[in-house]
Formats: sequence, C-alpha cells, structure tokens
Amino acid sequence: MESPPPRHVNLILLFLSVIIAAVLRHASAAVAYPKEALPTKSGYLTVNSTTGSSIFYTFYEAQNSDKNTSISDTPILIWLQGGPGCSSMLANLYELGPWLVNQDLSLEPNPGSWNRIFGLLFLDNPIGTGFSFAASSQEIPRNQHDVAKHLFLAIKKFVALDGSFKSRAIYITGESYAGKYLPALGYYILKKNSLLSSDKRVNLAGVAIGNGLTDPEIQVATHAVNAYNLGLINEKQKTVLDKIQLEAVRFVRSGSWKEATDARKRVLNTLTNMTGLATLYDFRRLIPYQDDLVAKFLNNAEVKKALGAKESLVFQVCSDVVGEALNDDVMKSVRYMVEFLVTKTKLLLYQGQCDLRDGVVSTLAWMKKMKWEGIGEFLEAERKVWRVDGKLAGYVQKWESLSHVVVLNAGHLVPTDQPMNSQLMIEDWVMQRGLFADDKIEIPTNFRGTF
Repeated sequence: MESPPPRHVNLILLFLSVIIAAVLRHASAAVAYPKEALPTKSGYLTVNSTTGSSIFYTFYEAQNSDKNTSISDTPILIWLQGGPGCSSMLANLYELGPWLVNQDLSLEPNPGSWNRIFGLLFLDNPIGTGFSFAASSQEIPRNQHDVAKHLFLAIKKFVALDGSFKSRAIYITGESYAGKYLPALGYYILKKNSLLSSDKRVNLAGVAIGNGLTDPEIQVATHAVNAYNLGLINEKQKTVLDKIQLEAVRFVRSGSWKEATDARKRVLNTLTNMTGLATLYDFRRLIPYQDDLVAKFLNNAEVKKALGAKESLVFQVCSDVVGEALNDDVMKSVRYMVEFLVTKTKLLLYQGQCDLRDGVVSTLAWMKKMKWEGIGEFLEAERKVWRVDGKLAGYVQKWESLSHVVVLNAGHLVPTDQPMNSQLMIEDWVMQRGLFADDKIEIPTNFRGTF
C-alpha cells in the first residue's frame, strides 16, 4: 500500500485544481452564445416523418428593412453550403451571417452580413450534414433529385412556421458544390410549382451561385491552362496536368462516375503539389481558410442547447459520410437545369478572382456552352467596371435574366474575403439596382445607409 503524499504536495494539487477550474469556467464563458447573437428561429425541419430524419436550420430576420416595406414583403435568402456534405453553419459563422466567430471563440457583429435588409435562412444540407441527421446512412441522398426533394420539404415546413413567410419572395443562394444543389432545387421547385395551386407553391424569385461546381466535365478541363496563364506552373507541368484532366473527361463520357471523381481529385492534388500553394481556394493565402473555428465553437454543449441542436451530435464542418454518399454524383452536370432556370427566373453567377478550384475561367467555360437563346447576347453584352465608394470592386456582365460578377481580391469564400462588397452585390442583384438595373452604370457611392 502506497504512503500518502506529503502535505505540500496536497496543497500544490489543490492550487492546480483551482486554476484548472477557473480556466474551464473561462473557456465555457468564452464559447457561450450571446443572447443578442441568437437566431430569430433555429431547430429542425423534418423531411421524413416516418424515420424522423431532419434538416437543421438557423434563421435571422432582416436587421433593417425598408421603412416603406412591411416585413411580409421583405425577401428571404436561403443559403446552401457545398462539399458535398459541408455545413451551412460555416457560412453562418465565418462568411455572411450577422455574427462571426473569432480566434478566442467569441462572436463579433459582421457589418457585411447578408441579412442587413433581407431575412437569411441557413440549411444544413443534405441530411447527415452539420447538425442535420439521417436515421441511417442509407437515407442520405445519392443524387440531386433526392437532395432537392428534401430541401423542398424543408422549405415548405419553414414557410409554415410563420404567417408572414408565405408572401415573401425567396432567393436561393450558396457556393461551391451548391453549384449543383441550387440548380437542382430551383428546377425541382419550378416543376413542382406547376403542379400545385398558388397557395402551396414556393415563392422562388431568383438563384445566386458563388464559385460553383455546375458542369464538372467542362470545368475540370480548365485548371491547367488557368494555372499556366497565372504563372503558377510551366509548360511541362501544364502538359502533365492536361493529361490527367483528359482522363477525368473520358471517365465522365463513359459514365464511370467513381473513376471520374477520383480523376478530378488527382487533378486538384497534382495542381496543389505543382504550385506548392497553401490552398487552391485562394492562391494568395499563406494558410487555408480557418473553418475549424466554427467546429470548435459549435461543439460546445451550451451553444448546441442555445441553437436547439441535438447535443449528442458531434459537429463536423464537412461530413465524410455524406461526401461518400454523393461521391458518384460529383462529376454529373446540372447545366441543363441552369438552362431551364434562366428562362423562368433571374440567375446570378459570381466568382472570387483568386479561386483556383471553381473560379472565373472554369465558370465562363461552361456558360459559353449554355443552350439558351440569350447566351449570344449575353456574351456580347458590355462588361462593366464595378466600383464601390470609388474603389474598384470587380466586373459585372448582364443580359436579361443572367448576371455574371467577378469579385476582385476574393477567393472561394467571397463573403469572407470581401464582406461589404459581397453584401452590396447581393442586395443590388435582388433589388435590381446599380449595375443590375438596366439604366444604371455604377453602384452609387452613397448607397450604404439607404435603409
């Protein structure tokens, strides 16, 4: 039997326990959700009443609506993250929500939030992503039709939460792999609306896609020439990369979807190794985007409780299980859905200038192939210089329902890199002002503070 420790050792241990307890209390307080930062509504929207599988949501009402507009006329933006399998809480707390997470896991107001004059709804999609949950992995969607079906049900459930939601225009927005979710969802909504009475339709008013993967066969073939023209690889490396890209294209054309996805991964990994870049999401960055802050914040029990999330769930920014479920979907194009959408509603495609994964060159490549009667006029339309407060912000090209924006000094996460400019972009596009109005050339420098 061991002898008891000396008295001074007990005193030291007691002192250390007091210090550790104080540190833990401080850490818990730092991660607490400030009452003023809580969403207007948050929780779960059931998409399968039999199994209980549900999509998690957070909704923030507009901070400042137009004094001449009632809340029932204020548009609602819905945001979908990409991945596949990445949580929209990333955008909520790291990109465009009203509060952003800091290094010390505290929250600070975001002056570039997209809910300045709009309602803003974040959905963790598909089920199994973020705080959303699936009764079993087999229930996670394997294709865009099933993704859209769940989203449609969730949106209908959300609209039913408040009588004022029913009359409000809905704009669906997102980035990256949402370049597939959004066309699929918009397509599904419009097809479904045509079969429903007016009181049961989803009031879709527009679709905005940021740095989207939409037509992978065309987009995967652009990486080599883009990197070469930027001076990031030499001609020998370009030849090697071109060869791997062609392999991906051949797999797509033969319907070998798993192999096509694997080939695209080889393209991106090879490009990363050739360039030595910290991330292809933004070639200027010395370190990747710090999205791990979001996971650290959301895995606090008090935060989960405040949001109405299942406390037993371990939050991951991106789910490998969902990514695997949609693996064979990655290289399938939804361009035909975009071609349908642009004839029925307005469409915004925007990219950060410095994104090497789903950036400007890759998007323009598939846009040129669109089977839409207005594409010729769009390609011939004037590309206007976009200035904000007298400073160059990017470029805008527009024809009828289709708008394209290049945001300067931004990467894959445009709202993170250019919060104020992205806010002005989405507001002017929704409200059809500035460069998105037919009779204007530039955004007025006194735009901010209009509301």
